[in-house]
Amino acid sequence: MMTAKPSNASILEELKNGSAKFELVSTPVTPLFATSTSFFAKIGPPLHLEVSPALRKVESFRVHKVTGDGRCMFRALVKGMALNKSVTLSAREERENADELRMAIKEVLCDNDKERHQYEEAIIAITVEESLKRYCQRIGRADFWGGESELLVSISNMC
Repeated sequence: MMTAKPSNASILEELKNGSAKFELVSTPVTPLFATSTSFFAKIGPPLHLEVSPALRKVESFRVHKVTGDGRCMFRALVKGMALNKSVTLSAREERENADELRMAIKEVLCDNDKERHQYEEAIIAITVEESLKRYCQRIGRADFWGGESELLVSISNMC
């Protein structure tokens, strides 16, 4: 006997509670209600089309909490970089690495005229709101909130 197709409400509930997942597949599959798999939806390419490289690439994302102490953007960046290397940071290491990243950005934008010119977009974003001198005083503090300028500098150094 064939199992009834689940309702949209039950599918959404399974997504919310984590008991259902999406799976990208490259070959056609039978409908869920005819299988006993935990996946409620399978997405495959049309039979007559080639699978794009983007579909072949599998990525996963997770939400990780960081301490909200003013350096949270820097914490998030160093935590993400560590996780990409399969390294888990202690709370102390996370704080120290976040402060090191913040100070490295300060060094580039405030202490090195030659390097500063490579980050013109970041400098423009800073000087729209305050003088570079004032910014350089503030970024030295541990509770400095990172934003667009700091992301521009850190991402350009990561890629």
